[in-house]
Amino acid sequence: MLKTRISLVALAMIAATQAQANDQAESKGFIEDSHANVLLRNAFINRDKKHHVNDQSQWGQAFIGNFSSGFTQGTVGVGVDAFALYAVRLDGGKGRNGGGGIDFFKRENTLNARERSDAANDLSRAGAAIKFRVSNTVLKYGDQMPALPVLQYDDSRLLPESYSGTLITSKEIKGLELNAGRFTSEVQKSAQGHDSGRLKSINVLGGSYKFTDNFTASLYTADNEDVMKKHYLGMNYVYPIAADQSLTLDFNGYKSKLDKKFITKWDMPEGDRDNTIWSLAATYAFGPHSVTIAHQRSTGDTGYNYGGYQRNGGFGDGGSTIYLANSYWSDFNAEDERSWQIGYGLDFGAFGVPGLTYKIAYVRGDNINTHGFGEGKEREIFNQLRYVVQEGPAKDLSVKLRGSFLRTNNAVQQNGYNDDGNEVRVFVEYPISIF
Repeated sequence: MLKTRISLVALAMIAATQAQANDQAESKGFIEDSHANVLLRNAFINRDKKHHVNDQSQWGQAFIGNFSSGFTQGTVGVGVDAFALYAVRLDGGKGRNGGGGIDFFKRENTLNARERSDAANDLSRAGAAIKFRVSNTVLKYGDQMPALPVLQYDDSRLLPESYSGTLITSKEIKGLELNAGRFTSEVQKSAQGHDSGRLKSINVLGGSYKFTDNFTASLYTADNEDVMKKHYLGMNYVYPIAADQSLTLDFNGYKSKLDKKFITKWDMPEGDRDNTIWSLAATYAFGPHSVTIAHQRSTGDTGYNYGGYQRNGGFGDGGSTIYLANSYWSDFNAEDERSWQIGYGLDFGAFGVPGLTYKIAYVRGDNINTHGFGEGKEREIFNQLRYVVQEGPAKDLSVKLRGSFLRTNNAVQQNGYNDDGNEVRVFVEYPISIF
């Protein structure tokens, strides 16, 4: 039934719009428009926990290969997208790899209890999807990595998440993008199984429209079967002040409601169902500098829920499905939490070092409902230094150094929402274009 609805949506989008330019008519062919690349990613994360939880650390080398064909010529173009992933563990053994927030390599289940938390030595997986294009509308079926506000795959660790299902993307009107899809399985970052996340199904619908060169708005909804329904609204406005000055206003908001079946299955309090969370950020950019001020607020019966895997009581809608301003190590998304951010960015290109950027942010959250332990508070200092090689044999090689210092009060720790810790991330990436 749902596949029929998706097909009707696709036909309606094609019938109701007039393309200004026909991408399919300009197709050069399956081979001629094909591209293949490999990303070499060396990633290290260390979390120095201060209370209750063991330190967490993993280090690995990944090889991420992607192939995207062109479309065959004709009214209906046909193509194929595919990926192949392989990762080898360089460190992160006994006692230091149990954190779901790192999730580089799945833990081996052995008969020896002392070795139960050993990480796998390596992992590999592959996937492919077939795609069809009519005019400027593409239907893709198979393994893919959706990037939508209500279903955003996580690519912030060693290997990315992936999903299997159907996604329609239509761009028949200039500035307007419409999306409709249904996904029925999820592969977690650290596993090889086709449905290691145990996703039932998630249906997504929405789109974005660029009203002017400076103003864009997005509206999306998702129905995560037996888990929750989620709605998203995003607006972005850039006000140019001068040639090298601008003010950007960025609003993001979610409204979600957990399903009764999910509440019952995981023995949660009956009232913990609704959440509304939003953030508004203002960024003033002048020359190589930028200053950001942001406020984020969560209300309802529970905090903002996203990510994780349904097999473990998670939600299965992607580890990056949080388009909010104050999301760093902590997401500042607890029940009734209010948070404020002040941030600063610098582009060293203006000082003779193109490709080098730095960002620092301080976020403070309070008013967390800890259900009897008092007002919860947390604060984080985030730092990130990134360098991208601009020319020469190592062109496009990037090095990213990130550090976060998170501190919470006793109420938050006793409630179990968060804990103190210091985090360090080092990512070295080198993209190789094959053709």
